[in-house]
Amino acid sequence: MTSISADFKTLRDRQQCALIPFITAGDPNLETTAQALRILDRNGADFIELGIPYSDPLADGPVIQAAATRALQKGTKLEQVLEMLEAVTPTLKAPIILFTYYNPILHRGIKTFLAQIATAGARGLVVPDLPLEEAEELIQTAASFGIEVILLVAPTSSKDRILAIARQSQGFIYLVSVTGVTGIRAQIQHRVKDLITDLRSVTDKPIGVGFGISAPEQAHQVMEWGADAVIVGSAFVKRLAEGSPSEGLLAVKELCQELKAAITSASLQKVGSAK
Repeated sequence: MTSISADFKTLRDRQQCALIPFITAGDPNLETTAQALRILDRNGADFIELGIPYSDPLADGPVIQAAATRALQKGTKLEQVLEMLEAVTPTLKAPIILFTYYNPILHRGIKTFLAQIATAGARGLVVPDLPLEEAEELIQTAASFGIEVILLVAPTSSKDRILAIARQSQGFIYLVSVTGVTGIRAQIQHRVKDLITDLRSVTDKPIGVGFGISAPEQAHQVMEWGADAVIVGSAFVKRLAEGSPSEGLLAVKELCQELKAAITSASLQKVGSAK
C-alpha cells in the first residue's frame, strides 16, 4: 500500500478524480466491515475512509451517528478495529484513512495511537474536531509514522484560515461542502465551486470534497468543478445498514461502481478533449 500523496500524484498524472467511500467500523459487525473494505477496494475506491465509532460524533449527521451507536452497542473497541485492519490492509490497494475524534487520541497518547494505527496499515488520519492551532504536534508526530493528517476547510473559513490549513494539511485538503454535519443532501450548493476555486488559488495540493454527496450526478458535478476527490459517507453507511449483511454488501458494491463510473467517464472525456 502506497502513501496518499503518492497515489494522488498518480491519479493526477492520469487526469483521474479519486473516489473515497466512508464506512463505519463495526456496523453491522467487524466481519462485514472487513468484507466491505475488500469490496470497495475491488470496485472503484481509490482511498477508503474508515470511521472509528465514538460516543460523541459532533461532525456526523444522523445516519453515521446511528451507525456509530450500533457499533458501540455491540461492543466494538478500537483494538478490535485495528486488529481487523491489520489483517485486511495487506490485501488492499486503496490506502486506508481513519476518521476519529481528538479525545480518543489524547486518551491513548498521541505517539501510542499513531504507532498502533500505523502498524494496522492506516496511511491517513482525519480528526474533524482538531483545531488548526493544535494540529502541529499531531502532524509532526504522524509524519514519523508515515501517517498523513488531512485537515478540513469549512465553507465559513476565512481566506487567511484557508491558506493556513492548505499549508499544513497532508495528503490532500478535505473541503466540507456544507455548513453543518455529514448527511445526504438533495443537491450540492453551487458555492462549492467557488470554494474549490479559492482553494486552488492558494495551493496545488489535491482537494477532496465531502459532506452531502450521495449520488453519481453529484459526484460528477463536484468533479467538473475541479475537485481531485469525491468523498461519500452517509450513502454508503445507509446502504450497508439496510437488510442483511449480504444485501448491504451488494448495495455498497453497486453504489461504488456507479460513483466510480460517474467520475471516470468524465475524466476520460477531459483526456479526450485535451488531445
